[in-house]
This record gives sequence, C-alpha cells and structure tokens, in this order.
Amino acid sequence: MLLDGLRPGADRLTAVFRYLEPAASPDALGVYLSAQLGDQAPTAPRVAVLYKRFAPDTMDLPDRGYVARVHPLELWLVAFRLQHPDATLSEAIAASAAERQAVYRWLFRTRAKDAQDARIYTMMEVEAFLDIHRRWARLGYPFGHLVPSLATALGSSGDRPAALAELMGIVVNGGIRRPTHRISDLHFAQGTPWETALRPIPVVGERVMAPEVALALKRALSEVVEAGTARLLAGSFQSASGADLSPGGKTGTGDNRVVVKGRGGLALNRTATFVFYLGPRHFGSVTAYVVGPNAADHRFTSGLPVQILRSMAPVLMHHLDAGSGSGCPREP
Repeated sequence: MLLDGLRPGADRLTAVFRYLEPAASPDALGVYLSAQLGDQAPTAPRVAVLYKRFAPDTMDLPDRGYVARVHPLELWLVAFRLQHPDATLSEAIAASAAERQAVYRWLFRTRAKDAQDARIYTMMEVEAFLDIHRRWARLGYPFGHLVPSLATALGSSGDRPAALAELMGIVVNGGIRRPTHRISDLHFAQGTPWETALRPIPVVGERVMAPEVALALKRALSEVVEAGTARLLAGSFQSASGADLSPGGKTGTGDNRVVVKGRGGLALNRTATFVFYLGPRHFGSVTAYVVGPNAADHRFTSGLPVQILRSMAPVLMHHLDAGSGSGCPREP
C-alpha cells in the first residue's frame, strides 16, 4: 500500500527500502530492485552506489520522504509497524512525537508565510477530495481517485454507465446498495450423478444513503420525465397488468475537448447519457458515445438516449410487464 501510485524508480525504491530495512545488505537491495524493476533494475555497481547514498544516516525523515514521493510520517509509520506489529494507535502517536516535530518544522519558519499558507491550503484541499471520494465510492463511483478541480467539487466528474445504473438502483432501493450479479445461477451435469447447481449467496444490502434523501431524489428524477429534459419518455411505458412502471431519470451531455487559452480545440469525445428507473424494480442507463477527433462532427444531446429508450419500449415491455408471462422474476 505504501508504494501504490508510486512510479517505480531506483532512487525512490532505494530510499524506501533503506529506511524500512536499515540492516539489510547490498545484495538484499539488489534482489529487491530486481523484483520491482525487472529488466530496468540497476547493475551491481549502481546498487552499491545507491546503497551508500541512501543509508539511514545520510538524510533526515522529511528529505527521505521527498525523495521517495511519499508522506514522511506514512513512511515512518510503516517502519514502526514492522518493528512493533502489536502496537496500538496511542503508542504510535506517543512514539512519533519527535518525527512529527521534524516533519512539520517548516511551519515555524515565518519568513515564508505565504508559501506555508499555500502549502497548507493544498493539503486541506487534498484531504477534502479524499473525503469526497470516500463518500462517492460508497455510492458506486468506479474510479480509484478524483481529479481535484472545481468541476469535481460541483459534482461533475467522469463515470461509467454501469456505475450510474448502480447509483440509480440505490435510489430505487430507498438508499440501500445491493450487490450486482451478472450470472443468476449455474447448472452443470443435469440428470447425472454429478449434477451441480450454483447460486449466489443472499447478501444483506448496505445502507449508503438516508431513505429521506433517496425519496427526494426519486421525486426529482420523476420531474425530469414529467416536465424536464426527458419528457419525451412520458407515457411510453404502459403496463397491461396495471403494474407501476412510472419512469424517472437524469440526462447528461458531455463535449470533451482540449481547451487552449479559453477556446475549445481538439475534440476528445462526445457523450450523451440517460440513467433511469422504470417503476419500483427496474433501472439502467443508455449512453451514446463517439470517441476521437470525429466527435467534433456530432451534435447530439441527451435527447438521443431518451429517444432510444422510448423506441425500445415495445421490446422491453415483454420483460417488464408481469402480466405478459415473461416478466423479470421477483427477488425472493
């Protein structure tokens, strides 16, 4: 975990290794670098130079963290856990008093107050986006990190159609996130002594959204169909059995370009998405996507996926309408 996201390099890896394994031999360092870097591992003479350059007494903890591109206290904590695997949080805090003072001594150099303030603001921003990402990940956000930007802070960020559909499922389920199953069951060797049937083990859903928030969201999504950008869908799904298939959803259009001096340049892609629900049990997403410079030749909006879903209504009703005899089975 310490090296996650770290671009491997001989200097960085050696700085970490020599701190965590101060008594290790040059041969051990060479084996470690070979395992991490493969064909790009340094030669034996280069390993010997790195071994001496990054010896434990050649630099302090802040400088070592700078070279390794990891937070110095994170590096210290890993070393402390290796030496004291059973230590508690209170013991780690008490043992790190000197290191914490050393890492943040720059705060007491008042001649560079503006630079300090800028650095503190940056750290606060990073921590804020880490917290935003944790909240989004609970709701199905599919990426491992967020781009710290004003657009992200306002709620605009990259996503995937499957993740959008999962978010809609959370809203439909009243704020409860249920596991996604691509395969409902597997049945092997039917009618033989080796017949085997496999089915997913039922899992209790996790509440990730307050039910009041989910209800308010669902009402807002219904208004998008009743009087908003997806009103073309109103009345398209009529159940012969009387089942409630009232739709709701959210439209979105993306025109992604390289912007130079405030003017749009090379087109990267164009997208239009409609994420929706149909009644209390069905939900999904429809996306139109054009990638590459040819995206500049397209002008479609989110009305396109709405029209696609509307055109699919006669086909989908055969599966959605329980009265047709081919409806989707209810969850037991």
